[in-house]
Amino acid sequence: MSIIGRKRKCDPKHPYLSGNFAPVTKIHSSTPCTHTGTIPPELFGGQYVRNGGNPVSNSDLGRDAHWFDGDGMLAGVFFQPSSSNPNEAIPNFVNQYILTDVCMSAFEHPSLRTPILPSIATLVNPLSSLIVTIFCIFRSLFLTLISHMPGSQQAIKRISVANTGILFHDRRALATCESGPPIRIQLPGLETMGWYDGNQAEGELDEVTAEKKEEVLGGTGIVSWMKEWTTGHPKIDPATGEMILFHCNFVAPYVHYSSIPSTSHDARVGLPKLLNAPVPGCSGGKMMHDFGVSSGHTVILDLPLTLTPFNLMKGEPVVSYDDSKPSRFGVFPRRDPSKVQWFETDGCCIFHTANTWDELDSHRSTVAVNMLSCRLTSASLVFSAGNLPPPVRAKPKTTQKSRPMSFFAPYDDDEIADPELPSSEKTPLISPHHPPLPEDADEEQCRLYYHRFSLTSSSPTITHEYALSRIPFEFPTLNPAYEMSAARYIYGCSTSNESFGAALGKATKIDVLVKMDVHTLLHRAELSPPKSVTGCVDTRNISQVLSSPSPHDEIQAFKMPDGWYAQEARFVACQNPTSEDDGYLLFYAFDEGQLDDEGECKLDAVSQLWILDARNMRDVVAKVTLPQRVPYGLHGNWFEEGKIQGQRGVERVRSMPIVIGEGEETVWGKVKRRVIGWVG
Repeated sequence: MSIIGRKRKCDPKHPYLSGNFAPVTKIHSSTPCTHTGTIPPELFGGQYVRNGGNPVSNSDLGRDAHWFDGDGMLAGVFFQPSSSNPNEAIPNFVNQYILTDVCMSAFEHPSLRTPILPSIATLVNPLSSLIVTIFCIFRSLFLTLISHMPGSQQAIKRISVANTGILFHDRRALATCESGPPIRIQLPGLETMGWYDGNQAEGELDEVTAEKKEEVLGGTGIVSWMKEWTTGHPKIDPATGEMILFHCNFVAPYVHYSSIPSTSHDARVGLPKLLNAPVPGCSGGKMMHDFGVSSGHTVILDLPLTLTPFNLMKGEPVVSYDDSKPSRFGVFPRRDPSKVQWFETDGCCIFHTANTWDELDSHRSTVAVNMLSCRLTSASLVFSAGNLPPPVRAKPKTTQKSRPMSFFAPYDDDEIADPELPSSEKTPLISPHHPPLPEDADEEQCRLYYHRFSLTSSSPTITHEYALSRIPFEFPTLNPAYEMSAARYIYGCSTSNESFGAALGKATKIDVLVKMDVHTLLHRAELSPPKSVTGCVDTRNISQVLSSPSPHDEIQAFKMPDGWYAQEARFVACQNPTSEDDGYLLFYAFDEGQLDDEGECKLDAVSQLWILDARNMRDVVAKVTLPQRVPYGLHGNWFEEGKIQGQRGVERVRSMPIVIGEGEETVWGKVKRRVIGWVG
């Protein structure tokens, strides 16, 4: 047994390894599903796919675990057109592991009790000893070295688990994660092909031989493997087809930047490829999950959340947050990061941007860059998603009443819920063995924020910075045709639960979907400007928003039925839209009435895919019942029929490794199995 992550049998179950957070072990090839309602014709021939962590090595349920951990697993619904009726489509469910190097090595060695890579919870926990942290890191290095020994079926050349997002660029579906380059996936079967290097992906037919000698992601040199580490949220320009990415590492210049044009026939001709360009001025190694991209500019987020092993030399966790330091935003022309301007404001965390757009004057010159983001007032998400209490703030503030809060609960001082109210949630809470949360946790917020970066001021100035609404808001989406422009509508996730259970790390339990009319809210702000940084345009709480009778309210909300929880939604436009919001929101839904008395999913628990009218935010036009549940996960996407049919050719895909029985092992195989069993 591993010496890491042991817990007594009497300890409560880890909430991110329990209930519908627990991984599934069964994979499905294309499996027909039943449905109710009417499937919109816009979905025919397309596929909704969602990514998320699903650890292969999971026998030690008392180990450190984090919601962002786990081997990537894709869960998709393909709307196969009916061969007998052109007005119908048959939804088919498919789920597959993303066969990264790490995932395949884990399957090759079923004796592993814990994942090959250390948990983010270990890296962020200030209570983890230096010895434990170093042991976990060296264990990963050791298992990586073992994978390169003779007899191994898959050498670990890249440590990415590819468990964050999935997108489509230049006739390829690509799964993403910060710890490596994108990896190509074949739709609709969700087979894994191989790593994408900025020119082509492993396993492709040799269609781009002329580009083979070009520079690749990461370039060359001793630290080139770190420069492959790509954001989980690359951006695709809907007008040009470009893919814009950045790459973080631990050594200066810390952030590199790439812009890769599309070679498809409908892409703009003549755009240059830019790979691995340094972004000067970043303050250090960062845990940087997302960024902003407009039609002409890019915004890099240099926030006070560091990610570097050099923190260990200062007695700090590998991932550390310092709210005494400012948040910095680097704005530069999209193809020239050397011209970056740095803007500073109060310390905060931002994991997701919602949209970014340029503001032009009468001469079509850019005078400002505008950005909407899901702004958190602390890094509590990083800790609560690992079942850890956030550290005490460097600058404590006085509050009327203290209560433990997560990043996603409502944080309104005038409406503090009684923490002793009964909760219907069955999933376990934060371990009572952890120290209490800080007294100033009432100051937590996660709201949709507006930032305006002036490009005409004598010095870099953020002229506007405030929340559009006081309600919690995360996991944003919008009509993809309006990305990088002044979109009117932004959709996202919220919660109505202020119970003690919601406060203790239930950030991911989504029971409200929200639609915000950004244009109307910004117009209101012009008439009555909110207080900078701390102010918000609409001051209603979620209950007041839900009770609004107006179908034209600038904030509309859809409440899930009691006991049901949603996941991140994706917007799919109608075929001939009459407005920007003419379309549907697709998301997975789960009924927690399927949990037993101990908060675990019953064996026959299933999830559904819901299709919600995005215009009225009321009508669920169809529900697809899946053959199994889909764990609460991260980010998904919609792939229309033309993209699926127009994918690049495939020469080979990755396959599961063969597990060799004990009686069939070589001498070295026996030694390796025993060594791997010893390290856990």
